[in-house]
Amino acid sequence: MNAPANRPLIVTDCDEVLLHMVVPFRQWLDEAHGIHFDMQGQAFADALRHKDSGDLVEKELVWTLLNAFFATEMHRQQPIAGAIESLARLSRVADIEVLTNIGEQAHAGRVEQLRRFGLDHPVHWNQGGKGAPLARIVARHQPPVAIFVDDLGVHHQSVAKHAPDVWRLHMIGEPEIAQVVPQDPHAHARIDDWARAEAWIMARFDAAEPAPSTI
Repeated sequence: MNAPANRPLIVTDCDEVLLHMVVPFRQWLDEAHGIHFDMQGQAFADALRHKDSGDLVEKELVWTLLNAFFATEMHRQQPIAGAIESLARLSRVADIEVLTNIGEQAHAGRVEQLRRFGLDHPVHWNQGGKGAPLARIVARHQPPVAIFVDDLGVHHQSVAKHAPDVWRLHMIGEPEIAQVVPQDPHAHARIDDWARAEAWIMARFDAAEPAPSTI
């Protein structure tokens, strides 16, 4: 008897794809640290300013604050509309794993955070580009088709380099950011809501073809 075929694979980011992050991070910075956070058209490290002086927050402090948010404030994050329901349906036909750029110290908290919302999937912490770790996940699964979902163009570029056969969906679930960020050229599609994204993903599964190169 032949072994059952491997299932399709989805590897998805968390922040601004599954859960809102920028809005609760901004609220916390304002309440607890007197810092104004404005992502509109700016790099992340240049978006934070001290409210009393208007000065940019020092880059080292930006990352300290970000780590502190993930250490103590994950309870503020809520799901992107439709994400939980779409992944529940997709999980009937595909394996799903989460590849999230947080430090190792925040990994257990992220696992529990997602589990509270019913997302009980393997979670991998990462720092830097996601192409190499994504390629390792794909190699372990050997899926007939694989899809990567992320809000940051730099990761689509990384995956295009390290795992070019993987379909890349650029999704930004936070409207404040989505309206000012164009589709990354290394993504095969840009869809910012889960209803349409789910249909696009299922169409890739049905076709079961490798992704075209974007390089």
